[in-house]
Amino acid sequence: MLADMARGFLDGAAPVKKLREMRDAGERHDAALWKEMADMGWAGVLVPEEAGGSDMGFAAANVIAEEMGKTLAVSPFLSTAVIAATALRQVSDDRAKEALGRIASGEATYALAIDEGIKFDPDATQLEAKAEGNGFRLNGRKQFVVDGGLAERLLVLARTDAGLTLFDIPADRASVSRDPSDMIDARDAARITFENVEATGEDVLGQVDQAMTVLKPALEAGQAALAAEMTGLSAGAFDMTVGYLKERKQFGVEIGRFQALQHRAAHLWCEIEVTASAILNAGRMLDEDPENAALAVSIAKARATDTAKLAVIEGVQMHGGIGMTDAYDMGFYMKRARVGAEWLGDYSYHAERVAAARGF
Repeated sequence: MLADMARGFLDGAAPVKKLREMRDAGERHDAALWKEMADMGWAGVLVPEEAGGSDMGFAAANVIAEEMGKTLAVSPFLSTAVIAATALRQVSDDRAKEALGRIASGEATYALAIDEGIKFDPDATQLEAKAEGNGFRLNGRKQFVVDGGLAERLLVLARTDAGLTLFDIPADRASVSRDPSDMIDARDAARITFENVEATGEDVLGQVDQAMTVLKPALEAGQAALAAEMTGLSAGAFDMTVGYLKERKQFGVEIGRFQALQHRAAHLWCEIEVTASAILNAGRMLDEDPENAALAVSIAKARATDTAKLAVIEGVQMHGGIGMTDAYDMGFYMKRARVGAEWLGDYSYHAERVAAARGF
């Protein structure tokens, strides 16, 4: 029911042509669309009921993300409603409850400032949070901060004396400079510089030197939802390709009757179905056994990355020359797949985690 509701809304409010219009107009965020999503309860899908959310769980969040992937909807859903909401859920204080309420209502948007190198590697964080009096001074740079140019608040991972600490600070705090840019899929990302940025103890999310207690569940939730979005992307590209195979004619017959193309389409469908099962399992594990969900999440993200790559490559190939043109929407799916492959850990990162979990 949730998938059907989401599908009906997104087909009308955020079709692929909406992304094209936003790209051509130089827009990275549709505030009105996000407000509609929040009004339907999507922003609060992981927010506890006492904070104004619906607390439907991670499997439900993945359902919404998958449907968004089919139309390439642009929103801060993953950064805010999934990653930030999950992080804030780990902290049981009034400030976190208030922040969760603002997420659920659509008032607050977040971005995760974690990457510093060319690959996702939280343990390699070098941005320094130096203790000063009762607070800290943040110095360093973050890059590939998805939604970083539009977010109201930032979750910043920094290195403190004895480990890593997560800070929740306003994006417009003094000495925070943002350099927003368009990614290849026309969405927002930013490079963010911190120059002697003041942070107090109240800005710490969780405990000092224990960031992963708060961040690990949030990252896994984000990775699973991103995998779901990429699986939806794969299904969207597949549907577009099959529709073309049924219409395009060569030698007087639809090319979908050619056995070689039928085999390729069937193989892609099977890969999408297997990946969808991995997404369902990741959502189930996050809901039922979050402490042991890492393996299921990494399998889902690795498979989703691989499947999305196959879906867009096959889509372009089977569309022929038109698949290479900007006038046709398949290119948008390919670009989104490329960004999704890198965000929150690429195929190699998650394949290594799977191998380690299985004792290799």
